[in-house]
Formats: sequence, structure tokens, C-alpha cells
Amino acid sequence: MKSIGLIFPHQLMEDTTVFAACDELILVEEYLFFRQFSFHKRKLAYHRATMKQYEFYLQAKGFTVLYIDANDERSDIRTLIQSLSMSNPPIIHYIDPTDNWLEKRMQSTAATFNVFLEKHPSPLFLNDTDDFTAFATRKKLFQTEFYKAQRIKRNLMMDTDGGPQGGKWSFDEDNRKRYPKGLKPPEVDAPMKSSFDEEAFAYVEKHFSSNPGSLNDSWNYPSSFDESKRFLNAFFETRFAQFGTYEDAILKKELVLNHSVISPMLNIGLLTPQLVVDEAIRYAAEHDVPMNSLEGFIRQIVGWREFIRMVYELKGSEERTRNYWGFTRKIPASFWQGNTGIPPIDETIKKVLETGYCHHIERLMVLGNFMLLCEFDPDEVYRWFMELFIDAYDWVMVPNIYGMSQFADGGLMSTKPYISGSNYLMKMSDYEKGDWQTTWDGLFWRFMDKQRTFFLSNPRIGMLVHSFDKMTEDKKMAHLNAAKSFLQKIDLDLLNEQNY
Repeated sequence: MKSIGLIFPHQLMEDTTVFAACDELILVEEYLFFRQFSFHKRKLAYHRATMKQYEFYLQAKGFTVLYIDANDERSDIRTLIQSLSMSNPPIIHYIDPTDNWLEKRMQSTAATFNVFLEKHPSPLFLNDTDDFTAFATRKKLFQTEFYKAQRIKRNLMMDTDGGPQGGKWSFDEDNRKRYPKGLKPPEVDAPMKSSFDEEAFAYVEKHFSSNPGSLNDSWNYPSSFDESKRFLNAFFETRFAQFGTYEDAILKKELVLNHSVISPMLNIGLLTPQLVVDEAIRYAAEHDVPMNSLEGFIRQIVGWREFIRMVYELKGSEERTRNYWGFTRKIPASFWQGNTGIPPIDETIKKVLETGYCHHIERLMVLGNFMLLCEFDPDEVYRWFMELFIDAYDWVMVPNIYGMSQFADGGLMSTKPYISGSNYLMKMSDYEKGDWQTTWDGLFWRFMDKQRTFFLSNPRIGMLVHSFDKMTEDKKMAHLNAAKSFLQKIDLDLLNEQNY
């Protein structure tokens, strides 16, 4: 019985236990990654370029590789497994996809056609699913506890007495500085476009011409192992030292600032979290990187990324069915085009349409914040982020949208929704004052008033409801009317789109 290895678009690892087990490898542009939604052209082109380059890599290692395009009917894993079963049902080796839908489709089809599946652990993460046993029975999951346990388990940034280096587990309070006026962010050298990129751009324009986003030379992502490692090292050399200090800062015309922008490579296997953590610790020790930057970066990888994966594995199926607030409003076209009339929203959307990327604070405190205040259906928000972001996958977006951003799970992984008025953006960004603040603040205070029962149950944030109650009636009505006007415009736009 021959052994076949299946490799999906987000599993392009330099080495994996599947290699030693298989006679043949199948690299598939699987439906869920290419056609489930109308994905950003940049994301599809990135998958195509990295997969074709990976095909070349595998062939150079001596493997026989079958490459299946997205327009092949076998790109649907159910059809592929059925077709493989027709000639001597093989053993199919595959790497844990960390994708509930893909896993269920594989298991169901394999059982139907008597095909044996052998699952291998994923190098995409530091933890295996067995490592989550201690958290499996918890009703709620909290990142702080998980992160501390990971640091201790892995002896990461620990003193000899068992405490955290620097005297505290998190330096988050030191990582909330506004970008100084006149300070220019470090230059970022993106890789040159390769022949694989050229082919991928043409492929996407041919087969996915109506998808959102643009394909141009303004920004390019690493598409090989060597390029990815060079890009990571460039971050260490030019942006790492001040990463922590300006981690939450926003500049309307800047994409990267001091961020690493390694999530596209990390989420498809061109970089592994173990490599990233090891190199970060090594570089920081050799170059005296400030603790707030080192800890902040390690927390993103070991704290948040691993935590999000755990939440997905333990609570994802539950989270994605939740709609705590009961919101049902659809997202209008203006949020796909970047012409909502709210500058922070429009500028951020334009960044995403151009590159498939914006950093985590723009995602959470600009886009997610405003979408929650607009009372969009969380399923719509999930789809929006899945379609437009180059690093979006089901395991990423279920906890981040239903849990963090929209609080649709009612608090499975956070104690309160991440919302704010315009003051937060004025404090952390270079956006100018304007009429948009009236709309944003109106939506914020309307939300606080409408959901006052929830907020009053939490003493930390209940004081905001009291602040609203202390306003004059005229000021209250001004806020509520500003919100009403904007939401009515959204609803009218949706009605016109429906009738178009």
C-alpha cells in the first residue's frame, strides 16, 4: 500500500515528519483556501507563489510532486480523497491542519471511501493539542495565565529564582507610546518580485479577477525560506529595539512602523515559531535589546499566537456559533472600498486593500472597534477579515473576531469588549481632528447606553455609563443623533445595494 503526503497552502515547512513517510507528495490549492470566500488577490497570489516555489523545493529534494490547481475539481479535499481511493486505497499522511472544517471533511470522506489517514504534528506551533489538557475543562480561557505557564514551561526569559526577567511578566504598560512627531519609521526592504510572483500575479488576474484587493509592486512578501529568514533578521537589526515602545502606535500613511510583519510567513510555515523565538532571544542577548521590546515580541508569539490556537482548538466550534449582542446588520460596500467617510477607517481599509495587511492595533482598535459600535453581525465581520487579510486563517480569525474583537462569545476569552471613543485614536495616532470624531463618539456613547446592563456589571467600565448619565440632555441627544444618522446611512446603503 503506497503512502501519499497531502500538503495544504499553509503547510510549507522546510522539514516535516511527512517527508520520511511518503513516496509521493500532493500539493493542493484546496477549496477552503482559494474559493471558500472571495479572498484578497494579494493573499491568493501569495499562496500561489509560495506553493509553486515550494513545489520546486520539494522536487529538488527528490520528491515526486503532484500539484493541483484551484480550478481542478480535485482541489476540493473530498473529491481528492475519493479519487485517490479508486486505485489501491492509500495511506494518506497529512500535517494537522488546525482547521476544523478541513479536518471534518477529510475524516468524513476517508471513512466513506475506506482510506486510512495518518496525522502528523504541525511545526506551525510550539504546542501540540495534547498540551492543552490542563485548560480543556475551563469555562473561560485567559491569556495572562496561559502566557505565564508557557514562559515557565519553556524557561523563557526567566531568572534563576524562578521569577520573570525584569521583575514582571508583561511590559505592556511600557508599550503604549505615540510615535513622536518628526520621527521617521525605519526603512523596510521588501523582497524583489520573483518569477514565482510574476506567475502568481498573472494566475490570480486570470482566475480571480473580480476578487477584492490590488496586485502591484508597492509591497512584496517573502516567498522562500531564505527570504523569510533575511526579512526576520532585518527586523531584528532595524526595528526590534523600539518595537515594544511603539507597538501600539498608528501612523495613517505607514504600514510597518516597528512591527515585524512575519505573520504571513509564520502562518504558512516559511518561518516556524521555534525558530523565531530562538533567534529573538539570541539576538536580544547579543545586542542588549530593551526588555519591553523583547518581552512584547515574545508575548505576541508565545503568549497570543499560541493562546489563540488553543482557544480555537478548545472553544472554536462554540465561539463561532455565538452572537452575544444579537447583532444582525450586514457590512455595506463602503467598508470594502474604504469610503465610509471616517478617515481612520478609510485609511486603514486602503492599506489592507493595497497589501492585505495592517498591524494588530489597527485591526483591533480601529477596524474591530468601529465594526462592533456599528453592530455588525459577527459572522459578517469574520468573513470580512477572512477575505481581506493575507495572514487570516480559520484558527486565527474565529477567536480574534468572535472572542477579542466583537465579544460575540460573551467573554470566553476576555472580560470586556475592546471599544473606545475617538480619544484613543487621537492619543495613539496622527489622525487629525474632524467631524468623524462626532460620529465615532456618538456610536461609542450609544453603545454604552444601549448595553448599560452589561457595562454596569463590570465596575472597571461601569463608570463610563455613569459618565454618560451625568451629561446634559442636549449632549446626550447630540451623541445619540450622530450615531443614529450614521447607522441610518449604513442601512440605506444596504437597502440600495440589495435593490441594485
